[in-house]
Amino acid sequence: MHDHPSHGPDHGDATTRRPWTTLALLVVAQFMVVLDITIVNVALPSIGRALDVAPADLQWVVTAYVLCSGGLLLIGGRAADVLGRRRIFLAGLLLFTTASLASGLAPSAGALIAARAVQGVGAALLTPAALSILTTTYHGPQRATALSVWGAVASAGVAVGVVLGGMLTTWLSWEWIFLVNVPVGLATAALAPRALPPGDGIERHGDRTLDVPGALAVVAGLVVLVYALSGAAEHGWGSARTLGLLALAAGLLAAFIAVERVVARPLVPPAVWRVGTLRTGTAMMLGVTGILAGAFFLNSLYLQRVLGWSALDTGLGFIPLVVAISLGVHGTSHLIGRVGSRVLVAGGLTLVAAGALLLALAPDDARYAADLLPGFLVLGLGVGLTFPAVSITALSRVDHERAGLASGLMSTAHEVGAALGVAALSAIATGSGLGASAAGYGDACLAAAVVAGLLGAVAAFALPAVRPAPGVQVAMH
Repeated sequence: MHDHPSHGPDHGDATTRRPWTTLALLVVAQFMVVLDITIVNVALPSIGRALDVAPADLQWVVTAYVLCSGGLLLIGGRAADVLGRRRIFLAGLLLFTTASLASGLAPSAGALIAARAVQGVGAALLTPAALSILTTTYHGPQRATALSVWGAVASAGVAVGVVLGGMLTTWLSWEWIFLVNVPVGLATAALAPRALPPGDGIERHGDRTLDVPGALAVVAGLVVLVYALSGAAEHGWGSARTLGLLALAAGLLAAFIAVERVVARPLVPPAVWRVGTLRTGTAMMLGVTGILAGAFFLNSLYLQRVLGWSALDTGLGFIPLVVAISLGVHGTSHLIGRVGSRVLVAGGLTLVAAGALLLALAPDDARYAADLLPGFLVLGLGVGLTFPAVSITALSRVDHERAGLASGLMSTAHEVGAALGVAALSAIATGSGLGASAAGYGDACLAAAVVAGLLGAVAAFALPAVRPAPGVQVAMH
């Protein structure tokens, strides 16, 4: 779930009830965006065969989308404030829908990856604008209900995505995982002028500039970083190519930091990074999301290429993992007030490490119930405990005035972590031969276990034990 609230003023009256048609339209659009994150995973082997994509390059079908959606999320929220929420929502929706059509009709791997990047740009505009419209349209109890529905629908999109992706790929073809967005997007765009409130939400006072240089610098740096990671297995982790690209990525990200210090309205004001819990929480979010996204990517290839499963069977096989995540989130809402966030984050990451280690032991002829299901359940439960506890800890010492920005930053870390995790674990797996055997799969899962274990150790010593008051909503990205 993206979590970027409105920056605009709240003029609503808590006693005024608004029609639910606005919420329905917004959650349909957001459901489509969330669905597109997971629906692609189970179709990756089919896409690779159809478009002759090398294993090392297949991860770009995922990372092109999440890099653009995450890297541009903050500027998308700022654009909604400056240019108008409804205008940016419609622009993002139409861009996402058009790019979905282009993805479904893509004649080559390069065309598909480019279309996926444009899809990510559309999502970066659509999501913060939609959430901004929601939080400024509904007030009081209606807002609480609307936000609960928003979160539930976003979470459901993960589960529906893995099953729907398998169904469409198996029964029709991989192209339909993208083409299914087109009629939904067009219908939503047609209904938007009537369903969305007429106010444009444009800021009328203050600095209305957009930090385009900062946004371009951070996205360029992340793209180069992922490119370096994806080619490291082939060219060597210590090769001149890999080290040169890593240095270039570091330079671009340093340029982003420099830009943020001098522009009038930076995407991330330097003062925000002085909050220690936010820095640590962002690092935790990057790591655990990278492991989760990498697990979906690796297991999709492993189940279909190594074990010979169909796309539909693969999607159904992911359901216990998704259910375990939901159970972990539900458990956090009941436990965090008693034991504090530090215990949940450290314990959750320990479970993630244990689950990844169980998966690393899977043989070439793995049986689902005996060799994979235990790892899925343990890893999913750990992720479910970790995600909301990390979010609550990261935002616990942020001023109310910067809460929206910090929340958007955590959502950005969620998306960027997914891209980096898929790239790194894919490089490890393909370098060890994922496809013909389980060797690469095991090496990548072992690496994920090590990272989770290290993050768990950091959490045990560096995170404060936050105990939110009863009734605080547990967020799930």
